[in-house]
Amino acid sequence: MNLSQVEIGKEYVIKCINTDDEELNSFLFSLGCYSGENITVIAIRNGTCVVAIKDARYSIDMQLAEAIIV
Repeated sequence: MNLSQVEIGKEYVIKCINTDDEELNSFLFSLGCYSGENITVIAIRNGTCVVAIKDARYSIDMQLAEAIIV
């Protein structure tokens, strides 16, 4: 299941990032978003997804959220 389908407020473990774009993979890795890392969806609003990774919160678009498999 991807991040756009998860329960808000529940912590999940990232299984993989489903993209062939190396630049996108590098960007997500710089945020701490990689396989084995915990992630929590805080809110989904207006086509964006607010996530918590480690001690930080980020707003990502839904296309990116759909590439993150938990």
